Amino acid sequence: MDKTANARRLRRDQTLAEKTMWRLVRNRRLGGYRFLRQVPIDRYFADFVCEAGKLIVELDGAAHEGREDHDERRTQTLELFGYMVLRFPNERVLADPGGTGDDILVVL
Repeated sequence: MDKTANARRLRRDQTLAEKTMWRLVRNRRLGGYRFLRQVPIDRYFADFVCEAGKLIVELDGAAHEGREDHDERRTQTLELFGYMVLRFPNERVLADPGGTGDDILVVL
């Protein structure tokens, strides 16, 4: 499967936390910043990307448990492309989307 088709599939099959984050950031709702979702960068797909702020927001659910080394290598690779990577647990996004948005705005 090519990267474009895979990105489309990831956007279509969002988790509840990803849907919540997308409602928060889509259409420049968060501080006027434009975010894209499931953006291919190198061999990875970044969950949410703000090009203007060179920021990637990653949401970590149960699939990330026990994969801390993989996530760290992924973060290091994305940072090589000039991005800062913020990670939030899915539970945080679902419980406090406004606070999550505030934390993102502080970085931007």
